[in-house]
Amino acid sequence: MRNGITQALDRYRRGFSQFSPGQKVVAIVGTGALLLAAFMVFRWASAPSYSPLFSNLSPEDASAVVEQLDANGVKYEISGGGGTISVPKDQVYSQRISLSGEGIPSGSSDGGYSLLDGQDISTSQFKEQTDFKRAMEGELAKTIEAIDGVDTAVVHLALPPKQVFAEEQDPATASVLVDTNAGTELSADQVQAIVHLVASSIDGLDPAKVTVADSSGRVLSDGSASGTGVAATQNRQQQEYQDQLAAKAQAMLDRVFGPGNSSVQVTAVLDFDKRTTETTTYGKDEQVPVLSESVQSETYSGGAAPTTTPGGVVGPDTQQETGATSGDGSYDNSSTVRENGIDKVVEQNETAPGSVESLHAAVVIDTNSPVAVDAAQIDALVSSAIGIDTKRGDTIETSSVPFDTSVADANAAELKAAKAADAAAKRNTMIRNGVLGGAVLLLVLLAWRRSRKGAKAREDATSYVVEQLKAEQAARAALAAQQAQLDAQTALALSPVTSSSDDMREELVALVERQPDEVASLLRGWLVEGR
Repeated sequence: MRNGITQALDRYRRGFSQFSPGQKVVAIVGTGALLLAAFMVFRWASAPSYSPLFSNLSPEDASAVVEQLDANGVKYEISGGGGTISVPKDQVYSQRISLSGEGIPSGSSDGGYSLLDGQDISTSQFKEQTDFKRAMEGELAKTIEAIDGVDTAVVHLALPPKQVFAEEQDPATASVLVDTNAGTELSADQVQAIVHLVASSIDGLDPAKVTVADSSGRVLSDGSASGTGVAATQNRQQQEYQDQLAAKAQAMLDRVFGPGNSSVQVTAVLDFDKRTTETTTYGKDEQVPVLSESVQSETYSGGAAPTTTPGGVVGPDTQQETGATSGDGSYDNSSTVRENGIDKVVEQNETAPGSVESLHAAVVIDTNSPVAVDAAQIDALVSSAIGIDTKRGDTIETSSVPFDTSVADANAAELKAAKAADAAAKRNTMIRNGVLGGAVLLLVLLAWRRSRKGAKAREDATSYVVEQLKAEQAARAALAAQQAQLDAQTALALSPVTSSSDDMREELVALVERQPDEVASLLRGWLVEGR
């Protein structure tokens, strides 16, 4: 086996020695690249896969976790600004169990109701109230952080003590500071959700007393009228309606005057009051049907009443009223109750909130526009497009003034320069890549052509040497035949005399016949070394 390895190495060495300098460089660089790629693949395959062990750790807990992992001899990676620690995937659960047995992470910075666990009977009232406030702040902060887009939240509560004999209590207030994820902005609905979440969690806290701000210092909700849920929704609906009307008018004007030559602003006054109206109408019909009729009749017959006794029936206030009675004491009374049908119509109309009270539009046309401006025609077009009603009190105003396009021109020039720079950079990159690719291709072609020329020259030289050897062998055979004829003619018993050069030629001819490939390779090596 050793001889086989030695022969293989010798064969590779002889083959490498036959390469041109360009081929040697390519072979060395290619071999090095293959070895480097194999090393990187092996390193990637052998590297362990890391998974998060704990996330969002406080600095104290992260330090304790790293110290314990170092003591256990476990490899780890730190990311997320020091708050996330990752370990090999196959050790995640075992390390969590091990660290939990050591009380790591302690969770001391979590806050919340865990602050109330350490209280005992000796706790003062002030500390109890302070811990309760801190616990509520921590719980509210964790709840707000559960909202999509919120990274960190800090809540501060101002809970004044209740006074027993005071008629008016100081109101409770709250402030919330939120830090959103990168590229995320809280919507108005999410801000209102935070406001009502905090207000509903604290007894007696009015939503108007909750202030929400972001990490940049911008106030998202300060408890004013515009920050309440209903008012914010109404303002958003009004703004969306105005933008919709302005977009319709702007699209029409852009088709007429071209983009950038006109501007439209629409102000809509909407009525968000909800009204319900009930109307009852009675018709006039001479043929009124009788729905029901009741007839009652009373008749009494009796003897003559005494002359000293007053006659009649007892009326209100114990007064007697004289009825239809005769002298002999008889009584007769009849009544009729009739219910007639009435032609009645009852209508209930409910007006939905959001009806338009009035619209006001302002149109500005650039005097440098290539299209002539007719204010009356523009008023008619925009009024028809957005529904202007002068009887309702709507107004529209069209003016023609020169537009300031310096900023737009500067932006267009910068955009054009940036596009030109990008195009030049791409063009230069393509040229550089093309030149490098062409140079590499040219070197490969030159090396290939030179190797082909060398191989052809070696093949020609080998063929020439073989032909010469064969011709010399044929000449020696003919000379031997002639010598044999001369010997036969002279009948001499002398043995033929051979020289050392003839013996060498015979050995070379025999070697060429037995091992033609090895001889050709040897000759190519001699030719290369000669050059």
